[in-house]
Amino acid sequence: MPVRHMPAPIMAHCLRGIAPARRAPGAMARFKHTCAAGVAVVGRHHVARFSSSAPQNRSGGSSTSAFDAGIKPAAPRPSVEDGYQATIDQARKLSSQSAEMYTASFAFFEALWDAGVTHCFVNLGSDHPSIIEAMVKGQRERKSSFPKIITCPNEMVAMSMADGYARLTGKPQCVIVHVDVGTQGLGAAVHNSSCGRAPVLVFAGLSPFTIEGELRGSRTEYIHWIQDVPDQKQIVSQYCRYAGELKTGTNVKQMVNRALQFSKSDPQGPVYLCGAREVMEADIEPYSINQDEWDPIELGGLPKGAVKKISEALAGAKEPLIVTGYGGRNHDFPASLVELANTVKGLRVVDTGGSDMCFPADHPAWLGLRFGVEEAVKTADVILVLDCDVPWINTLCHPSKGAKIFHIDVDPLKQQMPVFYINAQSRYRADTLQSVEQITAQLKSQHIAQLESEEAKQQEGKRSESYKQLLAKIEEKTKPTWDGEFGTGHLSRTLRKLCPEDTIWAIEAVTNTVFVHDNIQPTLPGSWINCGGGGLGWSGGGALGIKLATDYESGGKGKFVVQIVGDGTFLFSVPGSVYWIAKRYNIPILTIVLNNKGWNAPRRSLLLVHPDGEGSKASNEEINISFAPSPDYAGIAKAAAGGDLFTARVDNAADLEGVLKEAIETVKGGQSAVLDIKVATGC
Repeated sequence: MPVRHMPAPIMAHCLRGIAPARRAPGAMARFKHTCAAGVAVVGRHHVARFSSSAPQNRSGGSSTSAFDAGIKPAAPRPSVEDGYQATIDQARKLSSQSAEMYTASFAFFEALWDAGVTHCFVNLGSDHPSIIEAMVKGQRERKSSFPKIITCPNEMVAMSMADGYARLTGKPQCVIVHVDVGTQGLGAAVHNSSCGRAPVLVFAGLSPFTIEGELRGSRTEYIHWIQDVPDQKQIVSQYCRYAGELKTGTNVKQMVNRALQFSKSDPQGPVYLCGAREVMEADIEPYSINQDEWDPIELGGLPKGAVKKISEALAGAKEPLIVTGYGGRNHDFPASLVELANTVKGLRVVDTGGSDMCFPADHPAWLGLRFGVEEAVKTADVILVLDCDVPWINTLCHPSKGAKIFHIDVDPLKQQMPVFYINAQSRYRADTLQSVEQITAQLKSQHIAQLESEEAKQQEGKRSESYKQLLAKIEEKTKPTWDGEFGTGHLSRTLRKLCPEDTIWAIEAVTNTVFVHDNIQPTLPGSWINCGGGGLGWSGGGALGIKLATDYESGGKGKFVVQIVGDGTFLFSVPGSVYWIAKRYNIPILTIVLNNKGWNAPRRSLLLVHPDGEGSKASNEEINISFAPSPDYAGIAKAAAGGDLFTARVDNAADLEGVLKEAIETVKGGQSAVLDIKVATGC
């Protein structure tokens, strides 16, 4: 059990368990003296006083600290306290001594691997003895056909890594956490996975249900009573596509695959399984299932009548518009949307939410990424909403009364949203890629004369001119001021110029996201992945998961990955875990921290409701969104990486390009980098 989940009484009991049964006279006085001197004490054994102020060089590495020098070889393991000996003897009687032991836990990992799960992101505890046994056995005996285990000191980071991996590849990964407290530790990451449609399987143990040693796995620790809750699944069930309990080891593979079927079927998302120690410890007969019988549910295309109706509307439209959101998760989707835009000369495309790269920025139909507010929505006479959660915000922007609206989505009713509706003429549950291909084929076969008319050519020319004006407007906003101050737009434009063309961008820039997207201008499928929901802190683990995925899937060195994150959100991402994992598992990423000294989103929310209220005239300090004095964001990350991290701060445009070049080359060489970059707001 991680120490963070260990209450004081059990911690004290553990300390007693490794100390002499009878304390020598004066022991407590020596203990107090030792603690006062700054020494970490563990039972009778201690390490030397340490210092956190070891000198570090700018490009990574650190001098040997007093802490490192003070570490001595471990002393012989203390004898187990007599009170535990009976428990251990009982455990030996219940344990199988066979080297061929096959438990429900081992079958669980077999099921994951056979279903295509290649990585498990774990945060282990007292519910996982059989899980640990199975992991050791699998990694020793079946290394090439067993999931890779990634230790994650924080549950949200673990979930975000699995999320990022799945978002890029479409392949669900596994997260293993500790009973109810570890499940709660997943926190906002479950929300992100659910809203972002990321397939992830979460497994957590349950407190043992036997008390007197009736079965292997019975209660052996104080905490087993404390963490026994009425219904652990309910902690996350409203965010999950499925939540179930493993009640026997004999069908563990079927249960894993049932959960994964839900996770991989549209709308994709997280699933949750839990199982008590006794169930996971159970010896079972080895078995297998036919994996071909557990495919996810597949959606079809549109009915013929719908294809005809939508095609006719688009062909006759003066200002047709597509609003898209998740379609780019299928990397074949952007090309199909380009083909439709080439067919309907006046069609334009706006992305809301920016979950994925749905439409390339180098096409004249591109309107960019907007969060529910876009002028084209107000003037369009035909709107096709494709796989999108928030096509517009009615209080800020809405279609005209005469607009014809069609909604095609894998989840048009938004069944997990209590309040949702758009005034669509028709709505369809269908696969958006197939739907777009059907509509394009119908237009080409039935409306070619209309689409090649003089009027259509004029619409195409108007669209091209509008596109040029949009690009010029974006560029104008990026110019630094005379004194070297610059905004997120200039930074993003410079990054785009210097980073490899096929860079993958992991974005959590919140109020700066539109400026980032306008200037990164992604064009390649899978190159842009935005936080799926509102649970800030995704991008640290998300970027690691994306980089791990591109390296693993390519069989070596994958694509370059850049995380762009706001300063407040960077703190939410648990950098103390993120950069330790990056170092431990050699996952190099470039992190750009957008330092605007606080949270800007709450001020925007305030002004949308109380534009002339007291808060509108208040300082950031008064409304409690200021981060002054600014933390040393890069220093936090460097400490977590043990000093092996490139760091720098930039506050002037003249220094930006040189620092970025150095950081990019460092990351290409295998070392992560964190840049703390001061940016102006609103540009």
